[in-house]
Amino acid sequence: MLHIAIVEDDPKYQRELQTAVERYARKHKELIRTSIFSDGDEILENYTANYDIILLDIQMRRMDGMRAAERIRELDTNVILVFVTQMVNFAVQGYAVNAMDFLIKPISYPSMERVLRKAVALCKKHTQYITVPTSKGLLRLDAQKIYYFESFSHRIIVHAEEGKEYQLRETMRKMEETFGPHGFFRCNNCYLVNLSFVESVELGTVVVAGHQLAISRPRRKAFMEALTNYLGGIKV
Repeated sequence: MLHIAIVEDDPKYQRELQTAVERYARKHKELIRTSIFSDGDEILENYTANYDIILLDIQMRRMDGMRAAERIRELDTNVILVFVTQMVNFAVQGYAVNAMDFLIKPISYPSMERVLRKAVALCKKHTQYITVPTSKGLLRLDAQKIYYFESFSHRIIVHAEEGKEYQLRETMRKMEETFGPHGFFRCNNCYLVNLSFVESVELGTVVVAGHQLAISRPRRKAFMEALTNYLGGIKV
């Protein structure tokens, strides 16, 4: 699942950008989660490097896009930056912060599709693969396609996209150490959850890609804090 942040102070362009992203996701069958921020300082507050792509307006009231991009680059060297502007001469400044491309307002869907196609391809090229041991040898896993790990009868079962399951000869502690930096967190002793696939939390359970998992009482506070920090203001 890809995570795209939209940083735009004009509600009209916020809606246009989000609608275009949703249209792209439907057309290309991509799983995309969006976050909306109304100014550069908003995305920087408690910033965590969990965005794949940031669509960043250059001219905003409190913190302009260039200043925000410079701060973001200090915290996150991998996120793909795309500037949104009304004037081309502002967009060329993006090279200083390694911006991938720019969109000119008013935004047309063909231009958005072109930029997103390029950005999504880059995201997939930089996919994080991790090699783990199984009973049959070594298995290379794409962290972005794993829903959660389950500890069962001295084994680790990997629940992944398309209903795939793998069995590993590893401990949950080792999985936590390996995948924790990639957005995974324990909701109880048996489950290590990919936070990007969390759909809802209620009554002591978390729904992860349609799977309902229990949140243990001792881990509830830490899990909710981790989820809040990871999602940080997301609007789907």
